[in-house]
Amino acid sequence: MTEILYENWQPVIGLEVHVQLNTKTKMFSRSPNRFGDDPNTNIDEINTGQPGTLPMLNKEAVQFAIQFGLAIDAEISRHSTFDRKSYFYPDSPRNFQITQYFNPIIRGGTITCDVEGHTKHIKVLEAHLEDDSGMLKHFSTFAGVDYNRAGTPLIEVVSAPMMHSPKDAVAFAMSLRAIMQYLGIAKCNMEEGGLRMDVNISVRPIGEKTFRPKIEIKNMNSFGNMEMAIESEIRRQIEAYTRSPHEDFAHVIQPGTYRFDLSTKKTIMMRLKEDALDYRYFPEPDLVPIVLTSDSIEALRKELPELPHMRYLRYINDLKIPPDSACILINDKYSSDFFEEALPIAKNPTNLCNWIIVELYGRLKDKGVSLQASGLKSENVGKLIKMIDEKVITGRIAKQVADDMLKDPDKDSEEIVKENPDYQPVRDTSIVEPIVDKVLKDNPQSIADYKAGRTKALAFLVGKVMEETKGKASPSLVNKLILKKID
Repeated sequence: MTEILYENWQPVIGLEVHVQLNTKTKMFSRSPNRFGDDPNTNIDEINTGQPGTLPMLNKEAVQFAIQFGLAIDAEISRHSTFDRKSYFYPDSPRNFQITQYFNPIIRGGTITCDVEGHTKHIKVLEAHLEDDSGMLKHFSTFAGVDYNRAGTPLIEVVSAPMMHSPKDAVAFAMSLRAIMQYLGIAKCNMEEGGLRMDVNISVRPIGEKTFRPKIEIKNMNSFGNMEMAIESEIRRQIEAYTRSPHEDFAHVIQPGTYRFDLSTKKTIMMRLKEDALDYRYFPEPDLVPIVLTSDSIEALRKELPELPHMRYLRYINDLKIPPDSACILINDKYSSDFFEEALPIAKNPTNLCNWIIVELYGRLKDKGVSLQASGLKSENVGKLIKMIDEKVITGRIAKQVADDMLKDPDKDSEEIVKENPDYQPVRDTSIVEPIVDKVLKDNPQSIADYKAGRTKALAFLVGKVMEETKGKASPSLVNKLILKKID
């Protein structure tokens, strides 16, 4: 397990994940909930905290929260309330946030995720509704505030402190994102701030049951950066305790709020940790409690779709896709849906999965675009896999066809093959046979190895012929000719 890497120390990690909900309007007003519009255009008197304004609860946000709670098998509170969290900052026009501190809408629940071949069930303590703040924008000589984000509905999901490695935390966050996307309640676009993570970290000697002082790394918006930040902070705390083995551990690590400096790969303290008393929580006087009936909750339960872990189990059990590949596929809903659409045409789950997560992902990463942004059509990818399996084209030709598909995503993959003479496999024995003869003549040791029972020698000879024909020869014809001549 990963924990062994820290020798005698066990990290203890908890996450607070903030997810922007995909509602039409904001949490407490009728302003549009949209990203990318001109600054300060999606605002009204409520978002900007004008005196005398009153919040209006967004019913759609409440329904989304209930759906999430049902998806993680949580307790849905029949009676939940809102509270004010006071803090003073330029991006908070009211000088307080409306949140759910005393009576959150969701309690408990479990996020199931897969970490390095192990299925883990990580508990959720609670999830609550709140509204987002605005956004500070820094320029060369001044800073401004864009209040378009102010009032955006958020659901904050608080995990139990039961993760013990950076990979645990990343798997939890990725599984949470997938659940939100499968439910259709959040886009979770991290580049747009649609999913942000605060990480709480402490370390303790293996076997110790009490919690030691924790620090919080704020506003992580990349899984890769979060993994690096957690690893860096774990090492920092272990080194600090190791340097002061006899000092009271409460004095070794000071609870505080940190940020991660990507250039130095280190965590840097921003401020000492606030206490809940500093926020002066008190009940929100302008909003009545949310009161839910069993019938309304059950109606939403019936609308739940197939969720990520259910799909994962179907992929590995029914479609026989390797667990690691299935995990990569289901963690991005668009890719998984793309796979589902292409499968009836391709009819080869494992080959199709490999092509999506290896060949296509690799090409798209080089271009810096996602599968969704690429414009590729699932039907055309399904046809490509079908042509490979039916030996219409070779694997090497398929890779060239894939390059052409990315250049012109709307073009049918079968048409691309038909129109290019270089993409027609060579099945003419009179062309392939002399090349086979030459390869056999040049590799007598491989023939001897094959006759001695080393089957890999045959694959080597086939590969040599394919290399000579630049991947155009029909593999089945090459196999047939080599075996015939050897025998």
